[in-house]
Amino acid sequence: MRHRYLRPSLSLPEIYLYRAPVDFRKQAQGLAVLVEQELGHNPFTGALYAFTNKHRNKIKCLMWGDNDFVLYYKSLAEEKFKWPKASDELMGNHPSDL
Repeated sequence: MRHRYLRPSLSLPEIYLYRAPVDFRKQAQGLAVLVEQELGHNPFTGALYAFTNKHRNKIKCLMWGDNDFVLYYKSLAEEKFKWPKASDELMGNHPSDL
């Protein structure tokens, strides 16, 4: 299997995985509302937020650009994304995670 990467930038300040499955009819503004209301984060900081569907075969990434949201989308034909469960321990290198 060849490794493929979805990487919008070589340097991102922070990356967050939204662990619960998301309705993929949501577009950038709907995902930004989840970031703000459920995570308590400001979606305009330039951090990247990754979301998956319940089958874990699709992924959407939301990031604030210079003056608009950028939405990345990837769909797998046969495999699934490895995604942490809500019960998994949080990991990170942000000072509040240590």
